[in-house]
Amino acid sequence: MGACVCKDKNQDPPITQAEESDSSSHVSTSRQRDQNHHSSVNTNFEQTDRRHRHHHRSHNNQRQHHGSNRRSRDAEKEDVDRLVLETLSVIRTLVDNAQEPPLAMLILHKIADCDQGWLNVVKSLIRVIPMEDPLGPAVIALLLDECPLPTKDALLELKAHLNLAEMEYAQTYSKPCQKRNICVLLGCLAEKLAGPHSISLLTTDILTFLIEHLKPEYHPVVILHSMVALEKFAQTSENKLRITQALQQCDVHPMTVLEGWYTRDSDNRPLSYSRREVGFCAGWCLDNLFIKEGRPFSYEQLDRSHLNVMLNSNDVSEYLKISADGLEARCDASSFESVRCTFQVDSGVWYYEVTIVTDGVMQIGWATKDSKFLNHDGCGIGDDEFSMAYDGCRQLIWYHAQSELHTHPCWKPGDILGLLLDLENQYLIFYLNGDPLPSYKQLFTHARTGFFAAASFMSFQQCEFNFGEKPFRYPPPKPFKTFSQYGKLLPEERIVLPRHQKMALMNQFVVSEDACTLCFDNVADTQLLDCGHRGFCEVCAIQLEKCPICRKEILERVRCLGEGRSPTPAMTLLQMPVA
Repeated sequence: MGACVCKDKNQDPPITQAEESDSSSHVSTSRQRDQNHHSSVNTNFEQTDRRHRHHHRSHNNQRQHHGSNRRSRDAEKEDVDRLVLETLSVIRTLVDNAQEPPLAMLILHKIADCDQGWLNVVKSLIRVIPMEDPLGPAVIALLLDECPLPTKDALLELKAHLNLAEMEYAQTYSKPCQKRNICVLLGCLAEKLAGPHSISLLTTDILTFLIEHLKPEYHPVVILHSMVALEKFAQTSENKLRITQALQQCDVHPMTVLEGWYTRDSDNRPLSYSRREVGFCAGWCLDNLFIKEGRPFSYEQLDRSHLNVMLNSNDVSEYLKISADGLEARCDASSFESVRCTFQVDSGVWYYEVTIVTDGVMQIGWATKDSKFLNHDGCGIGDDEFSMAYDGCRQLIWYHAQSELHTHPCWKPGDILGLLLDLENQYLIFYLNGDPLPSYKQLFTHARTGFFAAASFMSFQQCEFNFGEKPFRYPPPKPFKTFSQYGKLLPEERIVLPRHQKMALMNQFVVSEDACTLCFDNVADTQLLDCGHRGFCEVCAIQLEKCPICRKEILERVRCLGEGRSPTPAMTLLQMPVA
């Protein structure tokens, strides 16, 4: 579930420490160790909170009585640094819906309520988030997303503090991890402040800094996040024009050099997977954002004749990036993005593999058409009763938004996740580099047919799917079928169009007056009760829990034969209350 590191999926009140202790009494010894660690960290958080409150009382007294004591700036900086690192250390253990955010995160939010506090938090994120933690960039995005919007004065002070025009000559932020963190910070602010504030944020110094750090001599992770920051600034059209012009004015367009870094060779040398991320994003940018005249689009340069199964670019949450051949996916948004493949399996034994490109939070597994992709609520594969997923970062198996620990080590770039589905005997098995976990049967409680390969991605995560178009690295010992053997796609279905071309086609699409207001494909023949709103087809209505118009709970869905006719009991689709 992405919610545990993104946003809560429900509005339940936070559980108390006693309730948390009661609810965790049945978990494994390993989970108990995590909870014990969490409790000890919370004790530190409480001590820090008391120090923080004492500091503010002292600060207020000092404003009224100039002779009173005040905590030194160094001590303040150390406290904020400690809170940031404690948040990073505990965030991967938050896996239950009802768990409240770490106390350290709550304190940071309080600190960031004022301009100086916000600046102190931001400076700490740049200073202390390490390069090696796979959740580092995502935690920067998470903390910034939850903090109040910065004021204009705070942004001006931040830009003055960074002094990006003199960055190469200053020693303040000279480490690659700190430059990476600055790029993540700028990208998050650009995304959060899209519009006039984003335009004012993209000064000449910031634009020059980001483009300068696209040069191949810089650390690949710095290059990657410089590029992602430019993508997010380009969400505002005026910025997009400025960035495009600045890139074109370079002696050599930097992204045309960087897209050559994209390779799927089994190269486990240090930084090879980081270079692969850079190449993927460079090609995606050239296809979708910063289009270079005379360069063919990626899909035009591919032989797609062998592709029988792909990731479904028409059945994907809005911000996921799909490669031109439909076999690789990446998320750089702050939401929890999901995708299914184009091929459905209903019987037999099936297997596919996934190459792990990044080692952060992804939930990869199996889903049906009834699975819900609620990217902004943090709901993905494994977060409902119609899907099940493997999480190799937090070492969890997900089903119905509940998790259980597995025994595999944390995955790392280059690892191969294998996924076996046996529909005859109703179980599935997850393999990591050929090592199997015990079989799981929970998914078949509510789903028996109609399964798809599927995955959900937290921020800055990427992986590649193998549906059998090339040999598997770790095939299972029992006979199985591959998607590529039985799947079939029309030539036009093998094209992953750049977004601007897809939007142009959508603008030409004529929607019939009686089309469903959600999918625009089927006839809107279903009414929601008891609110009475219409405009939905049967397929879309079944997937709704609340009316999208009035937000009331849906108690019943009924078919309507024609405009103005009242539904009859015989037309009832689903009269059971929604859980």
